[in-house]
Amino acid sequence: MIKAELSNGLRVVLEKMSTLRSVSFGIWVKTGSRNETEAQNGISHFIEHMLFKGTDRFSAKEIAEVFDGIGGNVNAFTSKEYTCYYAKVLDQHLPIAVDLLANMFFQSLLDPEDLDKERNVILEEIAMYEDTPDDLVHDLLAKAAYGEHPLGYTILGSEENLRSLRSDDLRAYMADRYRLEDIVISIAGNYPDSILELLEKHFGAFSGKGIEGDNHAPGFVGGQVYNKKKTEQNHICLALPGLKLSDDRLYAMVLLNNVIGGGMSSRLFQEIREKRGLAYSVYSYHSANADSGLFTIYTGTAPKQTDEVLKLTEEVLSDLLAKGMTEKELGQGKEQLKGSLILGLESSGSRMNRIGKNELMLGQHFTLDETIDMIEAVTMEDVNKLSKELFSQP
Repeated sequence: MIKAELSNGLRVVLEKMSTLRSVSFGIWVKTGSRNETEAQNGISHFIEHMLFKGTDRFSAKEIAEVFDGIGGNVNAFTSKEYTCYYAKVLDQHLPIAVDLLANMFFQSLLDPEDLDKERNVILEEIAMYEDTPDDLVHDLLAKAAYGEHPLGYTILGSEENLRSLRSDDLRAYMADRYRLEDIVISIAGNYPDSILELLEKHFGAFSGKGIEGDNHAPGFVGGQVYNKKKTEQNHICLALPGLKLSDDRLYAMVLLNNVIGGGMSSRLFQEIREKRGLAYSVYSYHSANADSGLFTIYTGTAPKQTDEVLKLTEEVLSDLLAKGMTEKELGQGKEQLKGSLILGLESSGSRMNRIGKNELMLGQHFTLDETIDMIEAVTMEDVNKLSKELFSQP
């Protein structure tokens, strides 16, 4: 992995994969729904959509035609803490992808007529989301956990906010939040030796001053949020405070999660689905933010089985707290984690994601061997101590 800077100080991270014929290119911006005010909520995601709707050189249709014409993929996503615009193309077409993505990034028109059309697209996205209770429940959980803190906001925003946003609002937000210091370019794959010259040409003149956001850490509010709707299942999420991204116990957290609900051999899956057939989907996951985290358990089950499922979930956690995990579970968890890590890094896209996010959110990188060493170093005592910290509270 190579770390470099353009003449303006813009950070670039590169990972050469010379055996591939593809290359993935991403522009990462450290802004998402947690950087919005309540009245702005949804604007980061709206901007992500609008950057595909036409520039001073290309219409929305032409943007699509260029990438289809070179057999490449272009897309973007918004999270609570960052936005990423990315493309994956054949190595010979990288200059085309960089040119077009840079043009979208700096010269999108944000035309009011296109804004109205895309506003309706996002309203349909929200409607679809609200008709999908196994997705919606996770947003309700964030609200229950974080209360009025921006980490409790949804990424899509509200219908009321979207209807009020105008082109000038989007431009002002980009001027404030798309700061030079908060942007990283990541590239993985078979890129040319002249890559920094190519990036300098398209990004070297950017100076984005903006303003530094007030990212105060959230408190864990806790509480209960319900959404009553006539569906065949109750969709349930339970959460506890977790760990932040830079916490050195993160791999112990992942191993603990694997035992609880991270796979088909996990205790929740075996107890609730395999032994009793009470749910089709039951799992747990840990989500880490820059300054906080959540450990979450999800299940979908029939209303008449809800009490039993909740009781079994509590028993699984209580048993783990009382007896700890087994040596077998620890060993299997480490192999599972190493396997998913290594298999997940076999494409240029996943490598681009890894180095881009690490640079943006942590400012540091570990080799695959260093990461495996950190996984192997986790002891039974580390995991059991963490489980006591997490599950000893009400």
